[in-house]
Amino acid sequence: MARDYAERCPGSPARNTWLAAAAAAILLAAHGIGAQKVRVDEEVEAYPTESVDLRCKFVDGGGKTKLTQVSWIWEPIEGQRDNIAVFHPIYGKSFPNSDFQDRVVFLFETLENPSIRISNLRMADAGRYTCEYATYPSGNEQGTTTLNMLAKPKNSAKALTVQAGSKSQVVALCEAADGKPAATIKWMGSVGGNHTASTTAGPDGTVTVRSEYRMVPTPADNGKSVMCMVDQPTQEQPWVSSVTLSVEYPPTVQIEGYDNNWYVGRSDAVLVCQANANPEPTDVTWTSASGSMPDSVLVEGNKLTVRKVDDAVNTTFVCEVRNKLGVSKQQVTTIVIEEEKSIAEPQTGAIVGSILGALIFIALVIGIVFFIRKRQDGGEGPPKHKPPPPVKAGSSTEMLTKPSGPPMATETAPLSPGDVYYETTGGEPVTNLDDDNIGGGALNGGAPLDDSAKYDKVNELKDHGGDGHHGNDLDPSRHEAPAANIARGESFVSSPMYV
Repeated sequence: MARDYAERCPGSPARNTWLAAAAAAILLAAHGIGAQKVRVDEEVEAYPTESVDLRCKFVDGGGKTKLTQVSWIWEPIEGQRDNIAVFHPIYGKSFPNSDFQDRVVFLFETLENPSIRISNLRMADAGRYTCEYATYPSGNEQGTTTLNMLAKPKNSAKALTVQAGSKSQVVALCEAADGKPAATIKWMGSVGGNHTASTTAGPDGTVTVRSEYRMVPTPADNGKSVMCMVDQPTQEQPWVSSVTLSVEYPPTVQIEGYDNNWYVGRSDAVLVCQANANPEPTDVTWTSASGSMPDSVLVEGNKLTVRKVDDAVNTTFVCEVRNKLGVSKQQVTTIVIEEEKSIAEPQTGAIVGSILGALIFIALVIGIVFFIRKRQDGGEGPPKHKPPPPVKAGSSTEMLTKPSGPPMATETAPLSPGDVYYETTGGEPVTNLDDDNIGGGALNGGAPLDDSAKYDKVNELKDHGGDGHHGNDLDPSRHEAPAANIARGESFVSSPMYV
């Protein structure tokens, strides 16, 4: 419908839009057909001193195009075109550029496949290479290949000798020179520095990258290492180099060997002057504060030996060390004593201390274990003593063995639940203590008696008048009261006693 409208209205906007789109499609198709006739590689990479093949091939689908000549054109920069190789089927080949004359050859020497090889490559050979055909009737046809020249960098790393101070200084350098593309440099280390990088472009398209490692150097940093790592596409793996720092500083001096036990007669007492410096000390000097060195002293470099200790070495010895950055000195005062000091072996003391510590620890563990077990035994184990046998109170046997006489006034004590107590205020009833009753068992909860116990009790009753009970002297009238007849097996209750 839109097309019909466009045909009816030639000046309409819809018709113009449709025509513009159709023209653009035709141009793109024509360009695509032309690009497909000359086949080349879009991009290739190569290294200096090596060779590279630039391929080119003409493809004519219909076979109606006539090839007359082919040329290779080099464009090192935009706008500059130089012919480096030409092939004509009748006149042959030609190399018009002198820079490529001895380095370029045709591989097949045919118009259909005019591929070339460039040998002994240089970094300056990078650029665009166009394979261009002169054809009939369509005119010139071409295809372009970009040649990227790569260069492996020349890597190096080194330390710079610096002097210890309070300002930041460059202590190491790492460089990746003449590489393409540019390299990346990293530092690894634990000395607390930082780094900066700079690049410099070469005339042939290469790039040099330089990195400086900076820090505030101290004497303790001397001899430490940092690592430089260079990463670049032409390398199979990163390049790594370790750099040992070199920090110079003046000497520091310490005298060793004096043990406070220089006694008269001691032989070969030695003092050693230890110096720490970078560069190494150039001069070590021993002097004595008392003036001239005693005759018994022998000096050999940084070593002072007293062959025989006497009062002459009761002095102060001074050691002075010098290097190109400065001088430093240290002194020690030696005191001569009459007799040798007895010095306990430090190893023996350490061993004794270890043994005592182990014994104390073992005793502590045993005490803890014993205490825990004792607590457990006291709370859960059986009693450690045997309780007394039970006493059966209030039985008829106790009543039989109770002596006669007036009761004694005593303090009243609370009775336990198992005790039985009878207060006698009058005559107690007499039981028939015949043989059967005695042998049959005690009344009122008494324990059984054997035969001898039976007759003893009977005689005791007779001695008390045969009344079978104890009298109460506080109430004489109650002694004459007749005994109550109580049948066997029956219980009785005594009248209360008033005090």
